[in-house]
Amino acid sequence: MKRPIVAITGMSAVDSPAPGVPVLRSLKESNLDPLLIGFSYGALEPGNFMTDLLENSFLVPYPNSGPQVLLERIKTIHSQYKMDVIIPTLDSELDNYINIAPNLKDLGIRMILPGKKELHTRDKSFLNETLKNTEALLPETVTIQDISALRQVADDIGYPVLVKGIFYEAYLARTYEEAVGFFYMLASKWGVPIIIQKYISGEECNVCALASDGDIKGAVVMKKLFLTDKGKAWAGVTINNHEAMHQSEIILKHIGWTGGCELEFIVETKTKKMYLLEINPRFPAWVYLATASGQNLPDALLRMALGETVKPFKDFDVGKVFVRHSWDEIVPMNQIESLSMNGQLRIAKGD
Repeated sequence: MKRPIVAITGMSAVDSPAPGVPVLRSLKESNLDPLLIGFSYGALEPGNFMTDLLENSFLVPYPNSGPQVLLERIKTIHSQYKMDVIIPTLDSELDNYINIAPNLKDLGIRMILPGKKELHTRDKSFLNETLKNTEALLPETVTIQDISALRQVADDIGYPVLVKGIFYEAYLARTYEEAVGFFYMLASKWGVPIIIQKYISGEECNVCALASDGDIKGAVVMKKLFLTDKGKAWAGVTINNHEAMHQSEIILKHIGWTGGCELEFIVETKTKKMYLLEINPRFPAWVYLATASGQNLPDALLRMALGETVKPFKDFDVGKVFVRHSWDEIVPMNQIESLSMNGQLRIAKGD
C-alpha cells in the first residue's frame, strides 16, 4: 500500500493555537505512515517550519476569498503532490471545503466533513433551537446583529454575560461598557452576528470526539487546569465524566454529526447541572492529548476518509496531563522567502 498523502490546515501555533500541529503529531504516529503537507494562511505560521512533521507547506487563500479561489489553489498543489486526503481544522474554512468537496472527490481527494446543514445547526447562533427537543441544557443565548440591541439583551439576561464571536473568542463582560468594547472588537475580527450568553459559574470540561452520521467512533474528556486570558486551555487532564460522554452521544446523534469536533460543557457550581456551551466543528488544539491517552482520532479520521471500517474506541487513559509551552523554531531565511514569494516551503536536505 502506498503512503497516503495528507494535507492538514491550521499551522498557527501561537497563544491561541490552531489544531493543525497536534493533528500532524497524531498522524506522524499512524502506522499508515502518511506523507504530510501543511496548508497555511501566513508565511510565519510556526507549523510551516516543523520539518520533522511536514514534507512541505503551502500558502492557501484566506477563507473570505471564496471556494473557487481555494479550489484553483488546491489544483495547483495537487499537480505536485497527488493528495489523497485533506483535513481542514479551522471553523472559518469549513464552508468553503464543504462547497468544493464534490470537485475534490473528482480529483481523488477525500475528506470527512459534516454536511452544510449539520455545520450550521451546531452554529452558536442556532444551537439552542437545534437542541430544544433534547435533554441537553444550554445557557440562555441571544444573537444580535448590531450594537443597538446589546443593552436590552444584556439587561434581560443579567450581568455578567459572555460576548462571543461567531467563529472564535469569548469574553466575560461585567458591565454594559465592557460588553460594548468586546462587541466592536469581535465584530471587527470575525464579523456579525455576535452572541450574548448567560455566564454560568462552574467547572469546565471538554469532549474531543470523532463521529460518523451521529455515531461516536471515539471521545476523550478533558478538564481544564490552567487558562489563558482568552479562556483557552493551557493545561488539562483526562477525566472520567459519564454525564459528559452521555450528553455528547445524545447531541451528536441528534445533529447527525460527521467528522471531528469538540463539545464544551460547564458544570454549574450551585446546581451541579451540566450545560453545553458550544460545539466546535473540528478537532480542538488539545487533540494530541486524546492520542496520548490511547485514542488517535486524527488517524481514525484518516482511515475513514480512505474507506476503512473504523471500530469505535472503547476507553482512554485517565489522568494524562498536557501542558503547553513555547518553542522557538530556528529556520533559514530562504524558507520564509520561498513561502512568501512562491507560496510554498521547498524543504531540501541540508536546508
